[in-house]
Amino acid sequence: MSFTDLLAAICLFVNGAKGMSALQLSRDLECQYKTAFVLFHKLREALSREVHGQKLDDEVEIDGCYVGGHIRPANHVDNRVDRRLARYQTGKRRVVIAMRERKGRTLTFVSKREADGVEIAEQRLPDDTTVYADEASHWDALHDTFKTKRINHSEAYSMDGANTNLVESFFSRLRKMVGGQHHHVSPQHLHQYAAHAAWMEDHRRDDNGTLASRVLGLAMVHPVSRNWKGYWQRAVE
Repeated sequence: MSFTDLLAAICLFVNGAKGMSALQLSRDLECQYKTAFVLFHKLREALSREVHGQKLDDEVEIDGCYVGGHIRPANHVDNRVDRRLARYQTGKRRVVIAMRERKGRTLTFVSKREADGVEIAEQRLPDDTTVYADEASHWDALHDTFKTKRINHSEAYSMDGANTNLVESFFSRLRKMVGGQHHHVSPQHLHQYAAHAAWMEDHRRDDNGTLASRVLGLAMVHPVSRNWKGYWQRAVE
């Protein structure tokens, strides 16, 4: 792939408000799907470094969004199972835990349980942070460390300044990215798609030229990717 093709790929990468699939890039640039797949993941890895180690403060919203692990029901009703039971789960379902600072950045983490967000918050947020969460019982532990305001979504989406609307806005973008563009995201790569969606959400007010320049700059200073260098050679071994 030439440098001109790389610039074109970056422009297409930032142009999609909900991302762009590697299959579509391979068609637009007439390159192999494998090339497009690895290139996009290298770009996601580079832009995720923009918030590496960053901590949030002041007012922060926290919530979780489950992704993947869909179990297709059997054709005949007599063969269908209760898909809520653990023994029928695929083991591929993950939760994206997001913390979004009001007037600030969005940090994402991937785990198997939404309750893990409590420990993540304790590691990333100062004790004087005001945390906004929904009515889920596992967020009760936040009250031990932070000033916590809760919103019960069965009663209202926002009340007396308590809401998680900003983090829900991010989840809306993530769901549309996964469902509308990629259709399937494997658990081992979900963290990169989540970071990509968070980056696009945080920079949604920037024009395409600014976004393309920012991604190119991040890619140029990022070291050789240990995760994606020679990926397909390792994948077929």
